[in-house]
Amino acid sequence: MLDGTGPEWLSEEVKTGTTIIAIEYNGGVVLGSDSRVSAGASVVNRVMNKLSPLHDKIYCALSGSAADAQTIAEMVNYQLDVHSMEIGEDPQVRSAATLVKNISYKYKEELSAHLIVAALSLAMSRDGSSGGVAYIVTIDEHSTEEKVILGNDLPTFFDQ
Repeated sequence: MLDGTGPEWLSEEVKTGTTIIAIEYNGGVVLGSDSRVSAGASVVNRVMNKLSPLHDKIYCALSGSAADAQTIAEMVNYQLDVHSMEIGEDPQVRSAATLVKNISYKYKEELSAHLIVAALSLAMSRDGSSGGVAYIVTIDEHSTEEKVILGNDLPTFFDQ
C-alpha cells in the first residue's frame, strides 16, 4: 500500500453530509431533509428527525453537528416562547431567523451547524435508500400535526 497500490476504495472520494431543503409555494413552504447522522464516512444513526419546532408554527431543518444544531434550535425555541409571552402573540418567522442568525454568529468559532427556518408549511424528511423514516409536520393557521411514517410504509416512486 505504500507504493500507491491497494484497494480501490482507498482512493475514492468520501461522500458525507446532510441534505436539507426548503421550497416555497403559494400556500407556504415545504421543509425536507434526509434522516442520516454521520461521523466521517460512518452512518451512526439512520433515523434522526432533522426537522425541529422553534415555535407552534415555525420549524427549522438542521444540518452540521447534530448536537450543535439541536442546541441552537432549543435555545431559539426557549427564547421565542419567552418573546411570545412578552408580546402576547405568536412570534414572526423573521424573529426566529434573526435569533438563529445571532446565535450562529456569536458562537461561530465553537459551533458547526446550519439551519433553515420556515413557517406555515408541510415539513418532511425522508431517507428511502436506507429504509429510514419520514417525519411529516403539517402546519396551518389552526394547528400543527406531526406524523412519523416507518420506512416500510413509505411509497416509492414507481408505485405512486
